[in-house]
Amino acid sequence: QAQLVESGGGSVQAGGSLRLTCTASGYNGGYGCMAWFRQAPGKERERVAIINRYSTSVYYADSVKGRFTISRDNAKNTLFLQMNSLKPEDTAMYYCAATRSTSDYTCSGYRESGSYNYWGQGTQVTVSS
Repeated sequence: QAQLVESGGGSVQAGGSLRLTCTASGYNGGYGCMAWFRQAPGKERERVAIINRYSTSVYYADSVKGRFTISRDNAKNTLFLQMNSLKPEDTAMYYCAATRSTSDYTCSGYRESGSYNYWGQGTQVTVSS
């Protein structure tokens, strides 16, 4: 069974930066789409960024566009999220998610959380003003 483990969360002041890392293991078929979602207290889980297997197609939520960068290293089964210019509204639990190998090369059909096969436990990001 695949396992995803996030790290890199923490507390920063507004304007600061954090780099989240997600290390995946247990699935040998090659992960397809990988993504970061987040959930703030009292709110629904929302997608933040999505990347396809070959890093040729990425998606960002409007709220993070220009500030966050998603990337992956397939050789190490690792997913990253570089977060710059953090705002208090970025405060949330951040989750890593992945799919099995898929023929949807752009991951356009994987915008919803229910599309993902594997999830991490989350890492907390807190941004103070």
